[in-house]
Amino acid sequence: MTTELPRDVKPYKRTPSFTEATIPAGLLGDHATKAGTWGLIRVEEGLLRYIVSDPRRPRRVSILSAGGDAGIVEPTIIHCVEPVGSVRFHVEFFREE
Repeated sequence: MTTELPRDVKPYKRTPSFTEATIPAGLLGDHATKAGTWGLIRVEEGLLRYIVSDPRRPRRVSILSAGGDAGIVEPTIIHCVEPVGSVRFHVEFFREE
């Protein structure tokens, strides 16, 4: 399990803030970033379940919270999110230079 971003990645995009009512369907189902693209899931309020289900990694379920560690999304690794009650979060994207 990766616990931090590589040092050589640079930010390039941020999503708007999503709530339990506005999370795009694509984030709720299994999906992955492109090769070379990393993500940080940052919870602003509430709780968010982050599930890594890719067969190349051990299955991992984390509960992300405001003020806690961000969820790190590795390139090409299948994952999804689920709200745990009321939540607000956004995703920051990074890529290798």
